[in-house]
Amino acid sequence: MRALAQIIFGTACAVLASPVAGQQTAPEKVEALYEALGLPEMMQIMRIEGIDYGATIADDMFPSAAGPRWDAMVSEIYDVEMMHEEVRAAFAEELEGDDIDAMLAFFTTEPGRTIVQLEVSAREALLDDAVDEASKEAAALAAADQTPRFDMVTAYVAANDLIETNVVGALNSNYAFYMGLLDGGAMPDGMTAELALQDVWEQEDDIRASTSEWVYSFLYMAYEPLSDDDLQTYIDFSKTDAGQDLNDALFTAFNGMFDDISRALGLASSRMMTSQEL
Repeated sequence: MRALAQIIFGTACAVLASPVAGQQTAPEKVEALYEALGLPEMMQIMRIEGIDYGATIADDMFPSAAGPRWDAMVSEIYDVEMMHEEVRAAFAEELEGDDIDAMLAFFTTEPGRTIVQLEVSAREALLDDAVDEASKEAAALAAADQTPRFDMVTAYVAANDLIETNVVGALNSNYAFYMGLLDGGAMPDGMTAELALQDVWEQEDDIRASTSEWVYSFLYMAYEPLSDDDLQTYIDFSKTDAGQDLNDALFTAFNGMFDDISRALGLASSRMMTSQEL
């Protein structure tokens, strides 16, 4: 799940200051925004995705050693409270000086509330492999037919630079995993940070393809119930300063968390691999 489906933005009420928001302190506004964006729910889903990813790592790297010990390591790494704490702190730092009132004004009203619900529901639905595959097929067909709705999703993706930003995040996360393996002594003799970086860059084309597929399948499914007007409103807001600032803050906060998780997974994997050799 390395491609983060950003909580995307709309603007119908963006220029209106919420009376409640105006009475809150900055930390309270950040917390209210965090809740309004559905991030607590998203974090629970990300934990489930992470546990599943941990099983994939075990199958690929040390299938004979996988078991309760590894499951416990992965569960500890994907500790939801720790994930919340890291993302909240980075999110608040990135939002300093930004127009949080404009962000709150949208996401605490309609259609913002519905949009967040659709995002969370779609992310949860994609935990089912059958739904995941169906969503990819639907997005691929829409892309082939160049439907108006697919063009709108493409406009949103372009406005927020979702593909490039997610690709960079995935490359950094993969490098962090390598560094965990390297620091844990599980890499072959002669492997250096420079060689690891080279290997990560060689994965760029595959990562870009899988990221594009995931982003489009997620967005196309999540926003299918939205009217064209509501989706266009979302696209328009994403181009404003408030929309861009929120997008940047989310990517920075989550990418930092994913980098830390990836390095921890690399270190944990190295412990499993070295103990298997003993």
